Amino acid sequence: MSACVPTRHNHTSRSSRPPRASGIKRPHSPPPPPRDGRFRIAGADLSASITVFLLAVPMSLGLAVAMDAPLEAGLISAAIGGIVAGLLGGTPLQVSGPSAGLTVVTAELIQIYGWRTTCAITIGAGLLQILLGSLRAARSALAVSPAIVHGTLAGIGVAIALAQLHIVLGGSPQSSAVANALALPDQLGRVSPAAPLIGVLTIAVLILWPRIPGRIGRVVRRIPAALAAVVTATAVAAITAPGIARVDLPSWRSHALPEMPHGPVLALATAVLTVMLVASLESLLAAVAVDKLSADRAGGQAAARSKADLTSTTASDPASVSTSATAQGRPGPACPSPPDPPVRRSDLDRELRAQGIANTLSGLVGGLAVSGGAVRSSANVRAGATGRASTVLHGVWVVLAAGLLVTALEQIPLAALAALVMMVGIQMVSFAHIRNVHKHREFLVYGATITGVLLSGVLKGVVIGIAVAVAVALHRLARTRITVTEQGGQHLVVVRGQLTFLAVPRLSRALARLPQDGDAVVELDGFFMDHAAYETIQDWSIAQTAHGGRVVFTGRSGGRIAEPASAAHSCCRPWTPWRNHHCHDRPGQTPETHHARLDTGRTPDCGSGSVEDRSPEQHTSHDASGAHSTPGPAGSPTATPRRTGGNRLFSGLSSFQRNTAPLVREELARLAREGQRPSQLFITCADSRLVTSMITASGPGDLFTVRNIGNLVPPPDAESSDHSVGAAIEYAVDVLKVESITVCGHSGCGAMQALLGAKPDPDTPLTSLWRWLRHGLPSLERMGSRHHAWARISGRLPADAVEQLCLTNVVQQLDHLRAHGSVARRLAEGTLQLHGMYFHVGEAQAYLLAEGASAGLALDEVFNRVDPGDAHASSDSHTPADAHASSDSHTPSGSRSPGDADAPRPAAPGDPAGSGELERTGV
Repeated sequence: MSACVPTRHNHTSRSSRPPRASGIKRPHSPPPPPRDGRFRIAGADLSASITVFLLAVPMSLGLAVAMDAPLEAGLISAAIGGIVAGLLGGTPLQVSGPSAGLTVVTAELIQIYGWRTTCAITIGAGLLQILLGSLRAARSALAVSPAIVHGTLAGIGVAIALAQLHIVLGGSPQSSAVANALALPDQLGRVSPAAPLIGVLTIAVLILWPRIPGRIGRVVRRIPAALAAVVTATAVAAITAPGIARVDLPSWRSHALPEMPHGPVLALATAVLTVMLVASLESLLAAVAVDKLSADRAGGQAAARSKADLTSTTASDPASVSTSATAQGRPGPACPSPPDPPVRRSDLDRELRAQGIANTLSGLVGGLAVSGGAVRSSANVRAGATGRASTVLHGVWVVLAAGLLVTALEQIPLAALAALVMMVGIQMVSFAHIRNVHKHREFLVYGATITGVLLSGVLKGVVIGIAVAVAVALHRLARTRITVTEQGGQHLVVVRGQLTFLAVPRLSRALARLPQDGDAVVELDGFFMDHAAYETIQDWSIAQTAHGGRVVFTGRSGGRIAEPASAAHSCCRPWTPWRNHHCHDRPGQTPETHHARLDTGRTPDCGSGSVEDRSPEQHTSHDASGAHSTPGPAGSPTATPRRTGGNRLFSGLSSFQRNTAPLVREELARLAREGQRPSQLFITCADSRLVTSMITASGPGDLFTVRNIGNLVPPPDAESSDHSVGAAIEYAVDVLKVESITVCGHSGCGAMQALLGAKPDPDTPLTSLWRWLRHGLPSLERMGSRHHAWARISGRLPADAVEQLCLTNVVQQLDHLRAHGSVARRLAEGTLQLHGMYFHVGEAQAYLLAEGASAGLALDEVFNRVDPGDAHASSDSHTPADAHASSDSHTPSGSRSPGDADAPRPAAPGDPAGSGELERTGV
């Protein structure tokens, strides 16, 4: 067998979860301790630390200016955030420093209490963060509605932008966002030209720097845009405006340290709570964002390595790669590189404790409040950092700059720093977040939070957002629309929304207006019904039935949802609750209910019956814990004993007779009367994971299916040709008059792995399996031949040699199919089509061979991805992947080697480059 056996991925199985003793990380769980205590510094971390340092210095000074705090306090917090939070934090790639989210709060605290008391408040906030981190409350902080969190940050960003706009215009900011907005017209009337021009120049460089095209752009983009903007503005100001206001770093001897706070206890406690809340939320959200960036970067690197591995593989003879190496029991070049270890997720509680320690130390030495920064952290990840060494070194560079670069820092214009911070504030108002909250109908909460932050401050704004969110949730729960219409003598009662006791009066009035002996259909579009509503419907249904009326309960889709209690726990919609075990193997669960779509309010469709046979819990409950669960490993508390073959067969037949047979009996009776008239012959592998009716959305009478080991089609003139497959082809083509034939391969095919593996000893008699697999040797020869370009998947390269052979085998079997006389005759008449198909089991994704290649007219053998939107596309439509394939340059096929599988390919004349869509006429 091949040394490169594809790994089976089943992300829904509990048995696939790693044990706790393994080193594989679960989401947001503490990372395992390092193997040694040495602090390693990689070259990538060193270069990344310099990049972050060049970004952090101007941002730290700009935030200090925006808060009206001592400028050296910004450098202190940047150094402590980098060194302390970097060493102790639970997110190694996150860079901490002065908090942009606390700009407005800190400025207000300095104005009210003074700088030294503000430092004491920072210490208190840090101690509170340490306490909450020790209590493992970090996860609870992320439970706040995203609309409130992003609304808070957006409100702070608007306040920052309004305040810094005054400095850009050459003035001074006011005490609040409202005051800054009201004072803006007066400030525009007395603007001086120097500061606005420097500010506009800074903003222009910030915007245009990442967009410089060409090779020069790739080089200069290594320098952070913030540094480039500040340096450019400083150089221009030194020449054109020598008298402009600049940074003034006071002597470290005059640096102010904290003092015991003075003021009302309640006001000081509120200030501590506000600083802690904003700093914690900002840090934790940034940590989650860093996890996503790190995972995306790791995924991109893995894809690049996979492509490089396959390229190096195809540079050699594939036949020798796939057979000789594997025959010796060692992996050949066809094996991909071993996967990287899983990306470590953040330990949020540890991160919160580290932020608390950093804030405590920063307050003690007279620094600003510290939090994790999304801008600095994203720059760190994109710069290639691999560990916490980058974050710590960036803090060391800030310390050195604070002592050695004072003269250079004092040349920076305040207008440039204000413009830099103003852009940071504007970026805190994310249009992507606005689209998300609008899509989820949370814009009212988002807007109320922004308004509250701007008008009343951060803490009151958060409280206002929470209050509005609760009010919106209660309104949605209580809002139920009930409409009654008459259609052909039958009354339709449509209930939109959740049925609670608040809706019972209106529901009772609507039901009481219906004739007592009439027929009624009640459509319930909701996923919750409390006891009061259930009793109301129950009593009305009993009374209606007693007077000779007929009541049917349906969901939005029209399917009946009232069934006998005996069937309540056994019915299941085809395929949707399927998780490699039949639904009847899990007694006590309701797959239909578990997998009902809550976003559409669709209710289970399990046949007819009376509503009085069901309890309200059966009618409305949704067990979230069991919705997508599968049995765990043997011996685990959640494991379900695997039934024996006889028991599984009996229970499956019983389930079919109980649930499915009543639904398909009428259709099967029609087919029994009229006979079978399938539109397609479907030749595929006997692999148990390949369910043809599921992946083609077919029903009884649609597919004439032939299954064998390796989806092979022996040529009619081959030695020891298989008459069974040939007879099926003749019967389907000549008698059933099918309109198309599909050859379908799949990922991880055992037959293809066997062909790639060692051949049996010539002295050993051939088994039935090997005698059959000899029909697949032409596919292996085709893959190793230099006269045929390798088949490939459009959009990506094949994962390994097994997948390459699976694809090539489909193309080769289509050639064998054309050699059959009945097929050749129908193809010449134009009444038959051939299709090649590949199904990736792990991805549940189908790929179709381009039409020209399926018909044997094109040289380019590309399998194109079938997307959900392609369901009604015409057979000659162009998908993006097809356009890519058909736009390739012309290259003589004969001059190509298999190693050129990813090189440009010729477009064959007459090849429509269509998707080769599998027709489903008659379905």
